[in-house]
Parts: sequence; C-alpha cells; structure tokens
Amino acid sequence: MKVNIKWVDDVMFLGETGSGHAVVMDGPPEGGGRNIGARPMEMLLLGLGGCTAYDVMHILKKSRQSVTTCSVDIEAQRSDMVPKVFTDIHVHFNITGRGLKEEHIKRAITLSADKYCSASIMLGETAQITHDYTITEVDEVS
Repeated sequence: MKVNIKWVDDVMFLGETGSGHAVVMDGPPEGGGRNIGARPMEMLLLGLGGCTAYDVMHILKKSRQSVTTCSVDIEAQRSDMVPKVFTDIHVHFNITGRGLKEEHIKRAITLSADKYCSASIMLGETAQITHDYTITEVDEVS
C-alpha cells in the first residue's frame, strides 16, 4: 500500500492514495490553516470508523442479518503532552434493520475490535477503545 502527501501551502496538504483517490488535509486558522480540509488526526479516526464498519457489515451479511443502515460515531480524547496520541476512543454503532439479533451484532463488533480491524488494533496500543451500539428495528416493507 502506498500513498503520497504533497504540501500545497501553509499547513494544507493533498493526500493521494495508491488506489487513485485524493483528500485535502488542512489546519485551523489559529494554526496557520484555512480550515478547508480534515485534520490528519481526524483522518485517523475516519480510518478507524471505516475499517470497523467494513468488518461489522461484512460479518453481519455473512450471518444473514437484514441491515438497512449502519453508521459509526466516534469520540476521542488526546494526551495533553506531545506526542498528542489518542488516549481514549469510544466507538458507537447505530444499526437499523429487520429481525436483527443482538448476539450477532455484539459478536460482529467484538470480532472487528479484537481480530480483524487493523486500525483498532494499532490505535489500541496507545488508547483505551470502548464500543457500544444502538439497534433500531424497522417494520417489514409491504
């Protein structure tokens, strides 16, 4: 896997992935930026969320759970000292569907956190990561 980061100006950078996608990273005005892109540390949390959501949805599909929506909310705290690593991360899944079984959802989240999600496992080296979920049942569509 390869990526390329190019300095644009001030504290703005353009990240390009080996798969051909681009993202703008920038800082806040008080840090010399123009606030027109995500912060690099926010990108880490986005990566964590995408990685674990991918795993959970893959596992739930394999267990034949009828998920209609899945979103992940993440809140994190960082150390006050440099390097300002993440110290606490909370991952909350919002899962909606029909006939969802709570034990399947719990299992999918645990498997992602403990076995499959590379981002979770790496960030777990410096941060305490916790997970929870909300399940919303929807009626069958006639």
